[in-house]
Amino acid sequence: MSVTRDDVRHVAQLARLDFSEEEEARMAEELSEILGYVEKLDELDTAGVPPMSHVLDVTNVFRSDEIEERIDRGQALEPAPDADNEHFLVPQVVE
Repeated sequence: MSVTRDDVRHVAQLARLDFSEEEEARMAEELSEILGYVEKLDELDTAGVPPMSHVLDVTNVFRSDEIEERIDRGQALEPAPDADNEHFLVPQVVE
């Protein structure tokens, strides 16, 4: 696939980028090369390759959920400089 300078200008406009004429030409050439490499992947026979979500065979490493002793709401709010029965009260930051 060949990327034109018009394509580069369009993408640059969407990304709010400003390229010089020289940079546009270089970007068009580099993007064409990158897309050429991606097109080579279409030549691979992947019929027997199962889909995967990750290159490495990794498993979930989350710890199991366990019920732990917690302090109750009253104990948590006790040292607060300002609180009601359920919440910490803080000064308004955003108007």
